[in-house]
Amino acid sequence: MMKEKITGLILRSAAKAHEAGILPSAEFPPVEAESPKIPAHGDFSTNMAMVMAATQKMAPRKIAEAIVAHLSDPEGLLSGTEIAGPGFINFFVRPEAWHPVLDAVHAADGRYGAVDLGRGRKVQVEFVSANPTGPLHVGHGRGAAVGDSVANILSFCGYDVQREYYINDSGRQIQTLGRSVFLRYKALAGRTVDFPDEYYQGDYIVDLARQIHADKGESLLDGDETTAVDYCARFAADAILDGIRRDLETFGVRFDQWYSEQTLYDSGRVDRTIRDFRERGLIYEKEGALWFKTTDYGDEKDRVVVRANGLTTYFASDIAYHRDKYDRGMSRVIDVWGADHHGYIPRMTAAIEASGMRREQFDVILVQLVNLLRGGTPVAMSSRAGQFVTLKDVVDEVGADAARFIFLTRHYESKLDFDLELAKKKSNENPVYYVQYVHARISSILAKGAESGIEAISRDTGKAAVLTAPEEIGLIKLMDRYPEVIEAGCRLMEPHRITYFLMEFAAAFHAYYNRHRVLTDDPDVTCARLRLVMAVRKIIRNGLTLLGVSSPEKM
Repeated sequence: MMKEKITGLILRSAAKAHEAGILPSAEFPPVEAESPKIPAHGDFSTNMAMVMAATQKMAPRKIAEAIVAHLSDPEGLLSGTEIAGPGFINFFVRPEAWHPVLDAVHAADGRYGAVDLGRGRKVQVEFVSANPTGPLHVGHGRGAAVGDSVANILSFCGYDVQREYYINDSGRQIQTLGRSVFLRYKALAGRTVDFPDEYYQGDYIVDLARQIHADKGESLLDGDETTAVDYCARFAADAILDGIRRDLETFGVRFDQWYSEQTLYDSGRVDRTIRDFRERGLIYEKEGALWFKTTDYGDEKDRVVVRANGLTTYFASDIAYHRDKYDRGMSRVIDVWGADHHGYIPRMTAAIEASGMRREQFDVILVQLVNLLRGGTPVAMSSRAGQFVTLKDVVDEVGADAARFIFLTRHYESKLDFDLELAKKKSNENPVYYVQYVHARISSILAKGAESGIEAISRDTGKAAVLTAPEEIGLIKLMDRYPEVIEAGCRLMEPHRITYFLMEFAAAFHAYYNRHRVLTDDPDVTCARLRLVMAVRKIIRNGLTLLGVSSPEKM
């Protein structure tokens, strides 16, 4: 990247100034070179002179003058430098110095922007993990888009990534599901029932009861009620989970593993974990219950793992589950949770450390709520028929591409307004349409070029010298910045950085296309511009792929 080249020039210049006896200290801070917001201030600017002032015991401007005086530019990257204000150094890059970026894009193709941060280390991303007690809602969809995109980015950057869905198929919520379905089943059989408010109320419960009634008739009413409730619970959980799988596949999300909570109990992992922690003095008994000393690891209070009635808590199985993740060879575990689980992080971190892992081997991504709108008007968040609250409803209406892209247009820690009408628009107001249209438009240009026999010569790297228009250099500068965006997205686990970049890149392309023809009467210009837009298309495609969004050839 050009930034790395410029920071290298700065550091070498400072070292030469020290060797010449002008800068007294050989201690130099990491060089920061940023793109100024005002183009007149150059392509890059650094405040290094001001950062160095205390160490060098010199005025920042004097330091800046020393660095500029000893600047060596063997590659001929720069057209000039200037010292501004108290000691900022601005660098101006020659337009032709940007042209090799095109070579890098074409050479790397689908791997352009990849940085090997992972070096093959195993990472697990666990996301969605909604209880199989109802269909996925819009909030689950945002979590799915975030988790899947984070997994894509980590994989692209050299990690061995496993995607996992944790199925909460044990405990009270499954029993509540079974009782909810059973009561609706009894009602269908003509029995009078009192349906508690805390039971699952959605219409899907009635649908499940109808399926059981169609299959079993009224036979479940003849036997033991507990057995009947257990049957309803298993039937409903399996049916709901099948629906969740289908909805996620339609959304473009596939998991390497679906992990059952019940298997933790069946295999004895929960009991072994509790026993191990007790033997190590990490679990103690008080008032008939067993408590995990999470305060030893920074939590605000200790947490119950086995209640006085002998039943384990969800926390107990979560501890065993996360220990199992590391036992499977994961060097790092990333959980994607809803924002309302924020208070659960300290106790889970305590469990990780108590299991012998380092705190930094565990990350939690908290995903904020989605406000669903239609033409600016809030859509009621209800599971009643006709209200768009489920992920399936949203995807059926606007498509998976629009849903995924819009879910990722803001940082996941910020609440998101999702307007269904906007997501369906085929105009520049719709961000995914705006970006995808770049790929489709360039595909159309290349098709026309191929019809004229032009596409083949676009591989000629010797024609780039004619790319001198500010819009052309601007596009190449953005291409040069793309690997930096990918690296930041990987390190910080923030896929919205790619979404932001793609929208900025799309705007730059549309501005370029509106001012310059690609297929011209000049073969050299046409050749160079075809090569330029082919590079644009590659980056648009690569970025959309990381977000799990398609790159259409026609729109």
